[in-house]
Amino acid sequence: MKLTELAPQKGAKRRKRRLGRGISAGQGASGGFGMRGQKSRSGRPTRPGFEGGQMPLYKRVPKLKHFPIIHPKRFTIVNIDQLARVPAGSEVDLTSLMEMGIVTQNDGALRVLGRGDIGVALTVHAHSFTGGARAKIEAAGGTCVVPQGVSADS
Repeated sequence: MKLTELAPQKGAKRRKRRLGRGISAGQGASGGFGMRGQKSRSGRPTRPGFEGGQMPLYKRVPKLKHFPIIHPKRFTIVNIDQLARVPAGSEVDLTSLMEMGIVTQNDGALRVLGRGDIGVALTVHAHSFTGGARAKIEAAGGTCVVPQGVSADS
């Protein structure tokens, strides 16, 4: 086989439709584009995203920053240095933190962050722990408990 012998398969190449070349050509007069209007003119089609002069979607939607998060996850946040004030061996959850005055209001599920150090062993019941917080609590001899049905690593 030589490069000069290569050819497309039989029937793979079709001739171009010749529009507007008389009725015997099969596509005479309007050439399948209807009678009048923007879509029948030469130079068509319109550019992608064109909406007939109406402000197009890509200009109507807000750009980049400040999109509202539709269903934001809300957490009540507690840091490790705040948990260090709790007596050793305590069971810590959102209600007990509110009773102690460490947390003033319930803003959603409890999330423990890793700022600070802890020296007391606690059993912490929370929906979410950061990796550093989990490591510090367990290094102090405490345990991290996540409620059933909640992913532990969020």
